[in-house]
Amino acid sequence: MKLLNKWRVGAMALLISLFILSCQSNTSNSAEAKVTVAPGAGQSAVADDMSAKDVVKVAVGSPDHKTLVTAVQTANLVDVLSNAGPFTVFAPTDAAFGALPKGTVEDLLKEKNRDKLTDILQYHVAVAVYTEEMLTDGRILSMVNGGSAAISNKNGVIMINDAKVIASVKASNGIVHVIDKVILPK
Repeated sequence: MKLLNKWRVGAMALLISLFILSCQSNTSNSAEAKVTVAPGAGQSAVADDMSAKDVVKVAVGSPDHKTLVTAVQTANLVDVLSNAGPFTVFAPTDAAFGALPKGTVEDLLKEKNRDKLTDILQYHVAVAVYTEEMLTDGRILSMVNGGSAAISNKNGVIMINDAKVIASVKASNGIVHVIDKVILPK
């Protein structure tokens, strides 16, 4: 009996020692993502180098969407679009913004026109993920600003109102469809 108790005590001591040693290890065999957060900032300030990009980071990383990124920042929509979503963003290129009447973009970026800019930008966003396959002819999308946009899909050419979808990029919180025109709310 005494021998059995000594064996149990020894085994228990060995297990406790192994547990303590395993807790003290500073090395890791798994990949660790570098995550940093700027104090006082929203979700957009979380820097995560390992995860897929959200819709904002997709636009920021595109050389063709500098105007859109500036507009989203001006309208204070970065944090909203960095959240979980899901979002479908129809992202006009810089050329699309450049095709607007002269002075339109500069005027929209003024503080006094923030509400109008926000309305236009929200007309480019739907709360759902609509892949290219889901953008079927005749589909009507409800946009974040409360308006609706019509999809046409003829011979594989997808249009939202009168803007052509020229590329699509999946994001961690939705999808970005690059379009060749700025679509304006009715």
